[in-house]
Amino acid sequence: MNSFQFANPTKIVFGEGTADQVGQLTAQYGKTILLVYGSGSIKKTGLYDRTMKHLKDAGLTVHELPDIEPNPRLTTVKKGIEICRAQGVDFVLAVGGGSVIDGAKAIAAGVPYEGDVWDFFTNKAVIKDALPLGTILTLAATGSEMNGNAVITNWEENLKRAFGSPFTYPKFSILDPALTYTVPRNHTVNGSVDMMSHVFEQYFSLTKNTPLQERFCESILQTVIENVEIALENPNDAAARANLMWCGTMALNGGMISVGMENDWASHGIEHEVSAIYDIPHGAGLAVIFPNWMKYVHEERLDRFVQYAVRVWGINPEGKSDKEAALAGIQATRDFFTRIGAESRLADFGIGSEKLDRMAEEAVRYGAIGSFKRLEKQDVYAILEMSL
Repeated sequence: MNSFQFANPTKIVFGEGTADQVGQLTAQYGKTILLVYGSGSIKKTGLYDRTMKHLKDAGLTVHELPDIEPNPRLTTVKKGIEICRAQGVDFVLAVGGGSVIDGAKAIAAGVPYEGDVWDFFTNKAVIKDALPLGTILTLAATGSEMNGNAVITNWEENLKRAFGSPFTYPKFSILDPALTYTVPRNHTVNGSVDMMSHVFEQYFSLTKNTPLQERFCESILQTVIENVEIALENPNDAAARANLMWCGTMALNGGMISVGMENDWASHGIEHEVSAIYDIPHGAGLAVIFPNWMKYVHEERLDRFVQYAVRVWGINPEGKSDKEAALAGIQATRDFFTRIGAESRLADFGIGSEKLDRMAEEAVRYGAIGSFKRLEKQDVYAILEMSL
């Protein structure tokens, strides 16, 4: 195990009905609020009216930024920054899933910065301050509700980039599982793939002597596997929705499950290049790419893949070589993603080989990616080609 420091300042308010606490929680940090949300589903479900009532009852002034995209755009972030500056906004409240929260974080970081907020995503500047923000989570997926990370798309340049900062951890996040009952089926599928992929990025590590961290990872994976099909069969199953929501938060909240371990993140880097051009759902892209990354790199550490196959998927290693057991676990992953309805090939999105070279080039723009196996351009190209 490597040396580490760990701190997470986000207050989690979990449970059915907790969204009604948004007014009193927000009033602790600001008076003039930017309410950030997506394409309007919160209005259809009544969450918008409910939220506005509680904010106004708390004596808060509310400005709005609707229509945050599923892959949030830089142009929308800049619009939010302009509103905050013009209206003297002192708190950003995101109501939605990971994309809405990511957009809110970029806005919060951009307001006090005199330069272009895109600088934070291209390593030209480091975040040194941000407006405080909070969230009401409506989709179990990204873990953005309890970390400082954000991913934004520069659509004009077809670039998708991320930042991470201690200044953009939410002050509070309200996790009401009942708010996820009405999400579309494909969002539940893609969200579950996303949270499993976050665990994979941490679990597949070359770091030795991390038994507790490995079991944290394995337990989250098993819990997602056990609950997602229940939620797909019965979207109003309270226990399944609560378990999935907490899995998504625990899967990526600043390293709690993988402190002391070197992480990988190559598959996310590859998927970002695909969705930067083709605007596909992030989880759906990961469902295609991750099993192929596994096939490409599994020989770097067969023992970890064998452990994964046995502990997570119940593969019986008896009579199998380590390689056969490892590949059985990888196939079980692919089969599970397919069974719950995730895409298996880039061709499912109409994506061909035309831009593979460009995507591979951009993935390694700042150097080789990954740590489980360092991937150069030719490696990324090969994984993308396997994914066609």
